[in-house]
Amino acid sequence: MELDRTDFRILSLLQDNGKCSYSEIARNIHVSEGTVRGRIKKMLSHDVFEFIIHTNPNKIGYHVQAIIGLEAKVGYHDEIASQLQPYRAVRFIGAFSGKHDLIIQAYFRNNEELVTFVDQQLSEIEGIISVDVNVELKQYKDTFSYVD
Repeated sequence: MELDRTDFRILSLLQDNGKCSYSEIARNIHVSEGTVRGRIKKMLSHDVFEFIIHTNPNKIGYHVQAIIGLEAKVGYHDEIASQLQPYRAVRFIGAFSGKHDLIIQAYFRNNEELVTFVDQQLSEIEGIISVDVNVELKQYKDTFSYVD
């Protein structure tokens, strides 16, 4: 799907306020409410965006964020990623070039939960050669906004 200026303006307004009504968006960008409704429906059907709630982990009791780099045996990437997906603590899994084959982002209530995850859950997954745990000390930016 090719996005035009109107689509990007709609996305920008929704990023600023996900509860913004179609009529309010239409007034702001000088198009009809039907145009906004149709554009949003089309973008949703093409997976351009999705409506989600971005919860602050600290506010709901998850005080430890870890970025965990995994070195994996050749041919095990998909299997390892598949086994990590069910863990609620794991928010992101990606394959990367460079030092780590897979990188995961995970949130834990405390350090003990993190240690248990590494020592018990990760150690049981076949194909993981090494684990590099990095705990966030301070956060400077956390956004999902990509449209100006």
